[in-house]
Amino acid sequence: MKNVSDIFREAYEYRNVLLDKELISSVEKAVELLIETLKNGNKILVAGNGGSSADSQHLVGELVGRFLKERRALPGIALTTNTSILTAIGNDYSFDRVFSRQVEALGNRGDALIVISTSGNALNLISAVNTAKSLSINTIGLLGCDGGKLGGLVDIPIIVRLNSTPRIQEIHIVIIHTMCELIEAELCK
Repeated sequence: MKNVSDIFREAYEYRNVLLDKELISSVEKAVELLIETLKNGNKILVAGNGGSSADSQHLVGELVGRFLKERRALPGIALTTNTSILTAIGNDYSFDRVFSRQVEALGNRGDALIVISTSGNALNLISAVNTAKSLSINTIGLLGCDGGKLGGLVDIPIIVRLNSTPRIQEIHIVIIHTMCELIEAELCK
């Protein structure tokens, strides 16, 4: 049976994935795209399921609130927060469309959509990305495992190549904080 020390050691050892050159390059590309999106007066939409839904809200909270610096609010919307919209779309259409309908309603050409998924195979996120592409909205995937179907669908896949959902989510938070810090540093000079 694992103990606290074993789990902490495992979490610490998995952080080495952050040094992967492909991962670093993908995060750099995503940050450049997000900075350009915001500089052009566009917004960032974010979606995920379960723990990734919480990560979506966390990321948007850092943009709209602040991360490290006192600054103007940055436009971001977590597509995971309005229970009336989520349940109406889920009931009237299907759960597979809860994000795509919101992208259709709220997204504009030049915006960015970030989808967060540890498997990369969530049908509602795939649908959201397809809708985003039809509206000329740039797409970023914060993904795990091998990237799943979303890895080949998004414009910029950021793939944490692990198979442990908790460890992927831990690395996702580091990436989210990194993106927020770099966006803030560039936009708040």
